[in-house]
Amino acid sequence: MAGEFEPVWAVGLMTGTVLDGNIDVAMLKTDGVSIKEFGAYTLAPYPQSTRDLLEETLAAARKWNFEGPEPEIFARAEEVLTRAQSAAVKALVEAEGLSMADIGVVGFHGQSVLHRAPTKERIGDTRQLGDGTLMHDLLGCKVAYDFRTADIRAGGQGAPLSASYHQALLRGLDTSGETAVLNLGGVANVTAWDGGESLIAFDTGPANAPLNDFIKANGLGEMDRDGKLALSGSVDEERLSRLLEHPYLSAPYPKSLDRFDFTADMADGLDPATGAATLTAFTAAAVGKALDLLPVRPKRLIVCGGGRRNPAIMAMLETRARVEAVPAETVGWRGDAIEAECFAFLAVRTLRGLPISFPTTTGVPAPMTGGKVAG
Repeated sequence: MAGEFEPVWAVGLMTGTVLDGNIDVAMLKTDGVSIKEFGAYTLAPYPQSTRDLLEETLAAARKWNFEGPEPEIFARAEEVLTRAQSAAVKALVEAEGLSMADIGVVGFHGQSVLHRAPTKERIGDTRQLGDGTLMHDLLGCKVAYDFRTADIRAGGQGAPLSASYHQALLRGLDTSGETAVLNLGGVANVTAWDGGESLIAFDTGPANAPLNDFIKANGLGEMDRDGKLALSGSVDEERLSRLLEHPYLSAPYPKSLDRFDFTADMADGLDPATGAATLTAFTAAAVGKALDLLPVRPKRLIVCGGGRRNPAIMAMLETRARVEAVPAETVGWRGDAIEAECFAFLAVRTLRGLPISFPTTTGVPAPMTGGKVAG
């Protein structure tokens, strides 16, 4: 759209594929190009019954695998999570002394239950649970949702969508191209921007998902807290070098991963400390291989997502990916809020008809808008 677009308050929502039981909710004032103000941010926990329902839904989705009619549990889970996320938005906005009338748009990502990257033979597929129309009815403001389907239908990967938001963050920090953004969620993805026309983003490999699953399978909790287990073990270097021969790591971008493309099986037969060290080293070394694919190798990574809290991963990024790695907070960003802020930002871009995916981020043939708007 031409002309001036006044920045608006938007609310973004994200729940990752690592089911930590929380809804991330963040407010952002933006015009969809630059960031005017970071607003409030919170984690709204799901009740245990909803967490159990989502676990069941993910299991049903993997069995279904885009074949035949959708499992009936999808509709049930969709309504439950849409109502929970709507309530979380309202609670955050009202806690800030605002009303929903002050909000320009809500960016509702929904819960990814299945994502299938495209191949040469077929376009990909994706399913996020989230009823944008119901959320609009509940909140009374515009809701942008279903951000990935249009990209996938056009032949794109449908991910990562964070590139344009990472670009907006970098715009206020470093436009030299020497700094890139690394997100460590269930999967790891990198965004590199040269300050000009070249914006590149892709999934580098796994981040926390295989490690968390390995820790759980060994009955040692939900995750390797503070990287303690990995730091206590030594890496099985022979196993690591075999793992690093995986064809995904040297494949050209654009490319994307499902949370289950790399699994805890990579550490089969290893004791817990060795397994944790080896999986952590794999995540870091895979990032290094990804940086080698870029036209210019970044000197510094700003790390967001839960993985930035793991000192073992952060240390191994320096040694195994050969790059300086600093947590988002060191440059004034909110590492836990970035994914939710991203969907606030993309919601405003969707309202304005600005592109949210690009040939060098998702592999879509031309820059394209995405997302549907309810209301």
